[in-house]
Amino acid sequence: MFTHEHDEIRRTTERFIEEQVNPQVRSWENAGIFPAHELFKGLGDLGLLGITKPEEYGGLGLDYSYQLAFAESLGRMTCGGIPMAVGVQTDMATPALARYGSDELKRDFLAPAIAGDQVACIGVSEPGAGSDVAGITTTARREGDDYVINGQKMWITNGTQGDWICLLCVTGGESKHSDKSLIVVPLDAPGVNRETRLDKLGQRSSDTAIIFFDDVRVPARYLIGEAGQGFVYQMQQFQEERLFLAASILEAMQRVFDDTVTYTRERRAFGQSVIDNQYVQFTLAELATELEAARALTYQATADLVAGRDVTRNASMAKLKTSRLARQLTDTCLQFWGGQGYMAESTTAQFYRDLRLHSIGGGADEIMLQIIAKRLDLHSTA
Repeated sequence: MFTHEHDEIRRTTERFIEEQVNPQVRSWENAGIFPAHELFKGLGDLGLLGITKPEEYGGLGLDYSYQLAFAESLGRMTCGGIPMAVGVQTDMATPALARYGSDELKRDFLAPAIAGDQVACIGVSEPGAGSDVAGITTTARREGDDYVINGQKMWITNGTQGDWICLLCVTGGESKHSDKSLIVVPLDAPGVNRETRLDKLGQRSSDTAIIFFDDVRVPARYLIGEAGQGFVYQMQQFQEERLFLAASILEAMQRVFDDTVTYTRERRAFGQSVIDNQYVQFTLAELATELEAARALTYQATADLVAGRDVTRNASMAKLKTSRLARQLTDTCLQFWGGQGYMAESTTAQFYRDLRLHSIGGGADEIMLQIIAKRLDLHSTA
């Protein structure tokens, strides 16, 4: 599946991470924010923010297997917050815009996002509607040539630094699945308040905000695609988001595993290395097997997407599997590190905190299970 071109994307990404990201992660974690515009501009200059996007807007026009290579390489960062922030830009806020937006809208917002000149956010979750996407209440009322937006979005990655948000809101319709639309909203528009930066358990270098919209007026031409199709567009965006989330933590888990093998070889207890305990050996062997299975599932889902097949089931399985494994692997490895694993500076503690979000964001584990059960037709025939 991978070619020389895939390897070049990996090498370019990893070089950028080692030079521009990892040396600064600790200070950004302590500050609770990283310089998104500066970092995204560096990625944009390398062509890494538009790998699957159309060439006429600055993208590379490649298939999703190349984006997988990029996402997987982001796991080389020594934190989870910045890969998540990058994924918002590439796989959460822009797929629907690239697929359904007007030429004018794509030139005004997609092209600058691909170049790294603008930072994007995705606005779906609300205090009363996280995984329940159909339950959102933020409204966009049509007034002449404008939409007037009122409501609140919660847990918005890149929220305090973003230039615009791909906003899912209620525009009116016959049902909760046909009354929503996606609208691009500049975050410097009058009536936008995003001063509240949230204090999180993990992913601390990534800024996350509550955003309030009070009679925010935007041109009607900022609508993505057709009115009333926002729920459908967002469900399509979720497939790329879930594949990105699965791929982006594979290398992080591999790092935790490898570091734990090294540490348990060096750490001695009761007259022998910790790794010489059969329980430790068998547990690590099982984790390695699970990690390879998760990687294979993610690769298969990507191959399905590239082949034009419906990936709803396999993308949901990949996200479920990798997210749950991240919880299991980081917790188990932290235990093998003992007290040292509980120190804030340890890689294991870092990813124990950061990767926990993956079972929540982009659709909770329980939502993935619902989707998988439905796709497997798991119900009585009575």
